[in-house]
Amino acid sequence: MLPSSQHRYDSLPELSEGVLYRRRETTFLILSGIFLGTLAMLNILGITRFITLYEVTDSAGETAEWRGVPLVFAVAIGVLPYPITFLCTDFISELYGRARANRVVWVGFILNLWVMFILWIGGVLPGSDSEVFTSVRTLAFGAVTASMIAYLVAQLIDVHVFHFWKKLTKGKHLWLRNNGSTLVSQLVDTTAVILITHFYADALKPSPDHALWPQLLLFIATGYVFKALVALVDTVPFYLGAPRLAKFLRVPPPDALPSTSGAAAVEAGVG
Repeated sequence: MLPSSQHRYDSLPELSEGVLYRRRETTFLILSGIFLGTLAMLNILGITRFITLYEVTDSAGETAEWRGVPLVFAVAIGVLPYPITFLCTDFISELYGRARANRVVWVGFILNLWVMFILWIGGVLPGSDSEVFTSVRTLAFGAVTASMIAYLVAQLIDVHVFHFWKKLTKGKHLWLRNNGSTLVSQLVDTTAVILITHFYADALKPSPDHALWPQLLLFIATGYVFKALVALVDTVPFYLGAPRLAKFLRVPPPDALPSTSGAAAVEAGVG
């Protein structure tokens, strides 16, 4: 039997259960594939390089300082693709429900363990020495250890807050749950990654010539502002994409009540 949401799209050609199943599962695979592929890439790249986004200068053209710390705003290269993972989980949460989004998050956690295992076994097996691999392995181990903890907490918070806002607003205000969930989870993630990377993994390597906490706060602020700006920008593809994907998958649109969620329609269509 076709999902009960079919009447919402009476003007469109009626689709068989087989076609609906293929559309829904293919879309899910694409979203989860982008999520997991991005996650693996950023964990390997990690903190192998920092990219300068902005440098504050004084009237003399010299780098300005805050509490003795140069105001150079830089982010680790692994941070660049990270906001895409939150966009993917928001799409999955919207179209497939909280349970599937949480499962993808847990699969991502297992993927982190797999990356660490490959890096570990690649270092212990006999072979030619490689300074590049050793450097990447050392930095990635520190970054992955930190990101595993922060990632799991932040992504689960993202899914939880997303559905909290969806329920609170009765399915309205798509922009609020997209930005509200991501901004909260990104703050948790950024703070946790910086602190764990430094205090537990000892992989951040702040300058010994300057006070520690101003440097850490600058790292946190830079990373969070970057992620927050990207999160605001990704409202556009989410706002435009969610209704179109809902229509393509024949699930209730994003402004539907929680009782008629996209997840319920998906289950009805593939069950």
